[in-house]
Amino acid sequence: MDRPLLIAPVMAHAAAYHGDREIVSRTVEGPIHRYTYRDSYRRMQKLANALVALGVKPGDRVATLAWNGYRHLELYYAVSGIGAVCHTINPRLFPDQLAYIVNHAGDRFVFADLTFVPLVEALAPTLKTVEATVVMTDRAHMPEAGPEKALCYEELLEDQPESFEWPEFDENTAAMLCYTSGTTGHPKGALYSHRSTLLHALCCLAGTDGNWASRGDSFLVVVPMFHVCAWGAPYSCPMVGAKLVFPGPGYDGESLHGLIEDEGVTTTAGVPTIWLGLLDYLGRTGKRLDGLTRMVCGGAAPPMALIRAMQEDYGVEFIQGWGMTETSPVAAVCSPTPDMEAMSAEERYALKAKAGRPPFGVELKIVDDAGRRLPHDGEASGELLVRGPYVIRGYYGDEAASEAAFDEEGWFRTGDVSTIDPQGYMQITDRTKDLIKSGGEWISSIELENAVMAQPDVAEAAAIARPHPKWLERPLLVIVPKPGTTPGKDDILGFLADKVAKWWLPDDVVFVEELPHTATGKVSKARLRERFKDYQLPTA
Repeated sequence: MDRPLLIAPVMAHAAAYHGDREIVSRTVEGPIHRYTYRDSYRRMQKLANALVALGVKPGDRVATLAWNGYRHLELYYAVSGIGAVCHTINPRLFPDQLAYIVNHAGDRFVFADLTFVPLVEALAPTLKTVEATVVMTDRAHMPEAGPEKALCYEELLEDQPESFEWPEFDENTAAMLCYTSGTTGHPKGALYSHRSTLLHALCCLAGTDGNWASRGDSFLVVVPMFHVCAWGAPYSCPMVGAKLVFPGPGYDGESLHGLIEDEGVTTTAGVPTIWLGLLDYLGRTGKRLDGLTRMVCGGAAPPMALIRAMQEDYGVEFIQGWGMTETSPVAAVCSPTPDMEAMSAEERYALKAKAGRPPFGVELKIVDDAGRRLPHDGEASGELLVRGPYVIRGYYGDEAASEAAFDEEGWFRTGDVSTIDPQGYMQITDRTKDLIKSGGEWISSIELENAVMAQPDVAEAAAIARPHPKWLERPLLVIVPKPGTTPGKDDILGFLADKVAKWWLPDDVVFVEELPHTATGKVSKARLRERFKDYQLPTA
């Protein structure tokens, strides 16, 4: 009975029992690629042989700079399967951050989609440990110019055997490495073991009341595979035999809608900015989402206008979740329950606005500034801490950051501020560094932003604190108007007047063409505060 939890057997299982189920990818080269779990497993074994032939050894780090696609999936399994570490890199990071990450991880090889070959070429002089770049394409599409020692992915696989004897090792062996976006200081590496990765996938399946994936589902993996293992979908979907659909580089509303319709997508997962883009496309074209039944959203708090539109206008069950790079990431999900059916529409939406409850294995607590536990009464608000079998034990190669990340009981400090109600539903009210303290009372920037996002002319919004001589801090609201609209300050404040407490109303509203974003698509409050550091409120 004492068998190790390892990653490669997941795809062996999928090939044996769900072998005819499809994996569909939009490719960088253009065409749609489709094959089965059985086909994929054969190629994973060829890739494992190719990696060994390259000299990749257990514990070596192998980096990927790639979109969501079938070759990236093959790397997930082959690299981890031979005992090496698959290091997925977010290409949206700044070049100096990318160089730091590759060097800090000590990556030996970089596997890159065609899109990112120029990026790797530009970074090459700064990469101290990389021996070669493998371009994830066939010979016909290999770029004429590129990094030195560039190898062709398909040629690597060409003459390799279709079978591989996967080694057996300790399930606590490192499998995947993903760095945070580095909003403060250097990015930090979250290292996941085989055991934690599979437990996370199993808990996603068990902890969502059947709303994550099943064999009858077609799952569109919109959340990037370079960001926290695509929320575990590349592991949980093969476990149950769900069809996998990968969007490649096509994240615009039209491209996603095309895949949803053409591939019979029933469930999907991604961040709010992506779903807002899809919603905008649907609104402009009048198109529908007739086959899509569920949409999981995480990464940032979704505006209520998005939740309502997906539910009421398109019949899609909108499921919010919460997590972090350090939690693998799914640590809370607001799945629909039978209890919700007895609620009024407004009660249901109020519940859906919460981040949800933790799946089995994950524990949550909130504490005050002194570290004392606060009650789960839905009223008390404090810093959120988490622990569980797939929460990191520390940051890769960063002792100081690791030590600061945990409390005396071994709980991970999330930096989020939240409430937890008596039923266990957790709601993020802000980040500790984003709260606005006015006259000794806290104002939630997230609640302000979500309230104003329901205003018809608002495309995106962010609230930040600005100094005030009397109140210490007061809110400044920064807004991106929807194309073709010209809302004014009075329009915004008038809209908010009956939606938030009077003392929460922003002291000023500024309109901009765009907001700065982090590499994971969240609004960068740090960059926004820097941009408005000299801005004086009219009330000051």
